[in-house]
Amino acid sequence: MDFIDLAPLVSAQGTLRLPGSKSISNRVLLLAALAEGETEVRDLLASDDTQVMLEALQQLGVGIRHGGDGVVHVSGVGGAFPNKTGAVFLGNAGTAVRSLTAALALAGGHYKVSGVPRMHERPIGDLVDGLRQLGADVAYLGKDGFPPLEIRPASITPGGTVNVRGDVSSQFLTGLLMALPLTGVETTVKVVGELISKPYIEITLAIMARFDVQVARDGWQQFVIPANSRYRSPGIVYVEGDASSASYFLALGAIGGGPVRVEGVGRDSIQGDVRFAEALAQMGAVIEMGDNWIAASAPAGGLKGITLDCNHIPDAAMTLATAALFASGPTCLTNIASWRVKETDRIAAMAKELRKLGAVVEEGADYIRVTPVADLTSPPAGIDTYDDHRIAMCFSLAAFGTALRINDPRCVGKTFPDYFERLAEVTKAVPVIAIDGPSASGKGTVAARVAAALGWHYLDSGALYRLTALAARRAGIAWEDEPAVVAMAAKLDVVFSGDSIRLAGEEVSEAIRTEEMSSGASKVAALPAVRAALLFRQRLFRRTPGLVADGRDMASVVFPDAAAKVFLTASVEIRAERRYKQLIGKGIEATMRPILQDLRERDERDSTRSVAPLQQSAGARLLDTSDLTIEQAVAQVLGWGNEVLHKQ
Repeated sequence: MDFIDLAPLVSAQGTLRLPGSKSISNRVLLLAALAEGETEVRDLLASDDTQVMLEALQQLGVGIRHGGDGVVHVSGVGGAFPNKTGAVFLGNAGTAVRSLTAALALAGGHYKVSGVPRMHERPIGDLVDGLRQLGADVAYLGKDGFPPLEIRPASITPGGTVNVRGDVSSQFLTGLLMALPLTGVETTVKVVGELISKPYIEITLAIMARFDVQVARDGWQQFVIPANSRYRSPGIVYVEGDASSASYFLALGAIGGGPVRVEGVGRDSIQGDVRFAEALAQMGAVIEMGDNWIAASAPAGGLKGITLDCNHIPDAAMTLATAALFASGPTCLTNIASWRVKETDRIAAMAKELRKLGAVVEEGADYIRVTPVADLTSPPAGIDTYDDHRIAMCFSLAAFGTALRINDPRCVGKTFPDYFERLAEVTKAVPVIAIDGPSASGKGTVAARVAAALGWHYLDSGALYRLTALAARRAGIAWEDEPAVVAMAAKLDVVFSGDSIRLAGEEVSEAIRTEEMSSGASKVAALPAVRAALLFRQRLFRRTPGLVADGRDMASVVFPDAAAKVFLTASVEIRAERRYKQLIGKGIEATMRPILQDLRERDERDSTRSVAPLQQSAGARLLDTSDLTIEQAVAQVLGWGNEVLHKQ
């Protein structure tokens, strides 16, 4: 399974430019395609959702030309699409499926519209019912009320009144409003029931007006498309930054100190999700706002839980559910029934994953209530994302409480392909000093003393491999039996406490230090699947205020972002002598020649294994301790560590 491991975070601060809004991007592309004239679209979101829309428009005969700096030129067709047949695939892009289906139904062609399996579970029946009131011929190819769809030419009888439900998804109303100018006659759309996600309709109306179609309205219940409405290109259109994406970074500032400033949206935005900043302010966050920017900082007393009707910020409200983990008291988010019919059932998914972190969660048909815990837990299997970009991004906030594994992180490509890179730019992780080196080089002793001097946590990664070897031996499992050893490693019952190491409740700190277990550790560590099984367990040792970790691949694989990296070594003869004295000092009978031979064999095995071989990683400083005392080696590592840490 693909995953990303996020280091535990200690602070957030910085400025970033937001990617373009997905909601605005796909609306602008469709209206530019239907308009008279060429439209130059600037700051268009580059994502999976916009890509499927661009490909579909090209397939339908719309001229698309990509310029420099992400500019896209759209040659409008001035009405219905030129290509009257086609099978249009739209992935899991809800804005594209709903709006394009409406336009195709009024275009007089024969089309099939489909998406990924999850899209075929997202309702579209209310939109189809509205189109059928106009005479459109739309048939379901699978389950009634859901894609895929087949659209055939029909005798459209425009004019009059079309009724559409508003309590499932505002995208149905958006699709109808944007398609109806194709009829050329006055048509009234009446909303049945309460309209949810009203700010998204404001976006639709604002963009239609930008393309010269003014919609008359009576509150949120009735909308009138005037006769002879035609889309005309405004020439150049700038896409605002994505206000929903802004929510993650504003929450980072509110949790991690801040200020974190996002640019591309502000008080003049047409997107309702900018009001997420108001919700954060209710939780106590310090919010500043300009025409085209918003900044958030943490309050002196910490965030507090709130109860909020989220009709006005349905997508951004998801971020509040994870921000609630860091608030005092419960947070209750209501009027979020639309979460149930998004990329996944977001209420159920958020509840399940929040519980993995230890939170107490109550969910209902249209609400979620989150009660935080003092210390977050780290689920070994990671946070599942359900192919939902917003779940992946929301849960990244939980890294302020613990190291975190997020499964299938590439789903963020739907709206924010480089999200995790941008996250790293404005956050600071718990610092790590990584010390690698061959056996008996002294790295364990040095690392432990450096950790003690700094008051940091210490990870002896070799102990985990020794414990795995010991557990396998006691279970009668051969060290070369990779599947069996992996199963053993995945469920190790280990407790580290000071100098004590307990395996299944038994003290084993001495048992894992024998030459037999040393050799066994080297053998199981050469198994790729074993290393993968122990990777996240090692990363969980990274906790505030910092970590000193020693091993064979700490700097290259386990903590590649370590603040300071050291490769500590000594000649094999010196190392053999140290190991000999160590064993004799413990009253263990030993002979130099076999110790020397064993070290040479281990060096060969560790440096030539296929996965994470022992080597001096890029950026690591070499420290040869052959002629150094322990005190001198510790002083040197502390000096290098402080040098780097003071620059951060």
